[in-house]
Amino acid sequence: MDTAPVDTAPAPWSVPPGECPSRTVVEVLANKWVLYVLGELGALGDGSAPRRFNELQRSIPGITQKMLTQTLRTLERDGLVARTVYPTVPPRVEYAPTPLGREAGQLAAVIGHWARSHVHQIVAAREEFDEKAAVPPTPLT
Repeated sequence: MDTAPVDTAPAPWSVPPGECPSRTVVEVLANKWVLYVLGELGALGDGSAPRRFNELQRSIPGITQKMLTQTLRTLERDGLVARTVYPTVPPRVEYAPTPLGREAGQLAAVIGHWARSHVHQIVAAREEFDEKAAVPPTPLT
């Protein structure tokens, strides 16, 4: 009987952060700005050209300069984004996903597809929950 090897490592969310390096990776990928930035950089495999900072900021509604800077630094540190500085005056800086970043972007695409496919169900569940919460409880006799 063939059996596939079983991964016996504990799930990242069940191990304290200091004891499981993969937990920090999950925390990075769970950040909403990371998903949006990877998507805008073409990490979803659409072959987009590298993007400049201001271009990225304009294309991601709601992201501040500070959050975009922090997100890009995190992604660069983790090897998901490559930053290229061109020796011009003023310097031109471009960001592009690495192969690892494109792979992570594919995960983001799946999450985005699932969200779009199920948004109506989630909105309906929220409305139902809120309606129940608005009804005062009946007194016990």
